[in-house]
Amino acid sequence: MAKETWAFLDTGNQNAAYNMAVDEALLDWHSKGLIPPVVRFYGWEPAALSIGYFQKAEKEVDFDAVRNYGLGFVRRPTGGRGVLHEHELTYSVIVSEEHPDMPTGVTEAYRVISEGVLQGFRKLGLAAEFAVPRTEEEKASLKNPRSSVCFDAPSWYELVVEGRKVAGSAQTRQKGVILQHGSILLDLDEDKLFSLFHYPNDRVKERMKKAFGNKAVAINALRAEPVTLDEARVAFKQGFEEGLNIHLEPLVLTGGQKRQIETIQRDRYENPDWNFRR
Repeated sequence: MAKETWAFLDTGNQNAAYNMAVDEALLDWHSKGLIPPVVRFYGWEPAALSIGYFQKAEKEVDFDAVRNYGLGFVRRPTGGRGVLHEHELTYSVIVSEEHPDMPTGVTEAYRVISEGVLQGFRKLGLAAEFAVPRTEEEKASLKNPRSSVCFDAPSWYELVVEGRKVAGSAQTRQKGVILQHGSILLDLDEDKLFSLFHYPNDRVKERMKKAFGNKAVAINALRAEPVTLDEARVAFKQGFEEGLNIHLEPLVLTGGQKRQIETIQRDRYENPDWNFRR
């Protein structure tokens, strides 16, 4: 069977507001039929903290720590919890809800898209598998997370290796289009991550941090030979092509498209009314 051709865009390392603006622009263009479905890779410069659409910024985030570390900050258009974007490859997938290979259910569509991430981990020699919460306690924790940190526990069909979460993803649906993006951790500074949020007291913070170490892990903690970002790019691009049964062709942004991204970046993701709305 012939493979469908999707677009591929690697925007390299950019600031937090730009990164979110590109994902929103791609969603808008795809909704209008201007571009095919897209797989995008990107990084963060400077490193940044992103929070989910529904999180309470001032209540949950220690902004003194964010500033002291020189981090960027942005609210994502997707749900989920806080993510420190530093030593990672970030991906996004933009595809119509009506695509024949996309299930109508959110959870099942998540599984289909995440197949590309799964295959990427396997290209790196890691025995990744989908997490499926089994107990009622695990299922309840997804609805009432104890922590502001994204990698605190795996959700339905997120990726785990040896029982620990290795990728955190989130999804939104707008204008008939699915946007799923996520973080693939190469390395992780747990001390920095846990310094970015408010806790009732130090004892609670240390307990959560200790529990986190049992639930999440970065790629380079699992391999004898460290993975570089370039190696990860190759592996996960191949993973998406195989996992989604597609062929990826480069997307070259026009001058007009770049200006649209700049407008979204300025009006939304650099706007305090958006980032501190809750």
